[in-house]
Amino acid sequence: MALLHRLVGRVARVVWRITRPRTIGVRAVLLSPDGRVALVRHTYLDGWYLPGGGVKKGEAINAALHRELAEEVAVTDAAVEQVLGVYHNRREGKDDHVIVYVARATDQSLRGADRLEVAEVGWFALDGLPDGTTPATLRRIAEFRAGATGGGSW
Repeated sequence: MALLHRLVGRVARVVWRITRPRTIGVRAVLLSPDGRVALVRHTYLDGWYLPGGGVKKGEAINAALHRELAEEVAVTDAAVEQVLGVYHNRREGKDDHVIVYVARATDQSLRGADRLEVAEVGWFALDGLPDGTTPATLRRIAEFRAGATGGGSW
């Protein structure tokens, strides 16, 4: 099934290069009660990412954040603490704007909710991120740790 997801992802990226859609996404620096950060490894991409995804047509951005946290890491009660920033991503052929939130989970439970999409999830110390954490994820976590807010390029 992971192979199918990878193939669908590749086809989508080709379509995006042709159509150049404008999209909106959400991600979360999701913190555990003891200050660790949640990361996700997908079945269709390499690397560790902040949990999140696309905002559906007609969906409120904050609703998309909570939906994505439930779908990816089975967290349904995260409290949003702040907006870290709004970022512009032109990779994959899209004109993507990503809103990154800082949110806190009320307990330590974390699991991959969608086994077709999520290969692995985990809580990690902010200074002990796993090998393969993506460059953009490292940048967002560094900005959070430095107390920076704002935006810019993804």
